[in-house]
Amino acid sequence: MRRLVGTLVAAVVGVAAAGCRVDPVQPWTAPTPSPSPVAVTAGPTAAASPSAGPSPVASPKALPGQTRAGLLPPVVEHGSRKEHRVALTFDADMTDDMLRRLARGKATSYTNLRVLDLLERERVPATFFLTGKWVRQYPEVTARLAANPRFELANHTYGHQAFTADCYGLPQIKPAQMTADVAKTFQLISGYGGRQTRYFRFPGLCHDHTALRAMAPLGLTVVDGDVVSGDPFAADWRPIVAAVKKRVQPGSIVIMHITEDNARFTDEALPHILDLLRERQLRPVTVSELLGR
Repeated sequence: MRRLVGTLVAAVVGVAAAGCRVDPVQPWTAPTPSPSPVAVTAGPTAAASPSAGPSPVASPKALPGQTRAGLLPPVVEHGSRKEHRVALTFDADMTDDMLRRLARGKATSYTNLRVLDLLERERVPATFFLTGKWVRQYPEVTARLAANPRFELANHTYGHQAFTADCYGLPQIKPAQMTADVAKTFQLISGYGGRQTRYFRFPGLCHDHTALRAMAPLGLTVVDGDVVSGDPFAADWRPIVAAVKKRVQPGSIVIMHITEDNARFTDEALPHILDLLRERQLRPVTVSELLGR
């Protein structure tokens, strides 16, 4: 659900139309960077105790994106335009309406494992912005993300509520609940270990001064993005690729989703996006690597 004019207004309801499948492209051939030396928080994996609820573990080192608590957090749209790198990011949305659709059989899945399979097979780094309710719905997939040294985990709120009015029809969270909502999600994600961060993305990229002020106690960095792929509710993979092709450049942060039933063609678009990056000599990295961690 992103600010893509005229294409994302229906970002919380509906089902995308079916489209053509495509053959996979050749594996990624650009050199794969070693993971940045980021701090890792220990804790139980989801596979070991998916329902007990992981507890946060203090780290002696600052995590990527960590800022001084009490100050308004920085908002990042892209990295340096001087280096041929881009960050591929994937949002894992989960609203109460999405949970109801799953329970009633109106949705099959909000996790696109084909995207993960491709990223793992081609050894592509990525950053995943997870909602707390998605983590609780898919603990095994969360553990899989955390176990991959090329992936890093970030925060996308607990229940994907809007932090401003008029944000693509999302139900709005009360200002008094904003800080606790995001803090709860960091606590939940931290127990899965892996490459933890203090990066945070607002649903719909909707934020104002009130929302930023609510994030100040948490010592985080807000990550927006300059390339909105438009994959939610796209009726085909081609518009997704076209959106990335039009906007991507050195330093870009590309926003995609792994929520299969409302982003049905991301896995078909991704091979073409990787081809495009190869053609432009743009190397995929994580957000922390893009921002120079």
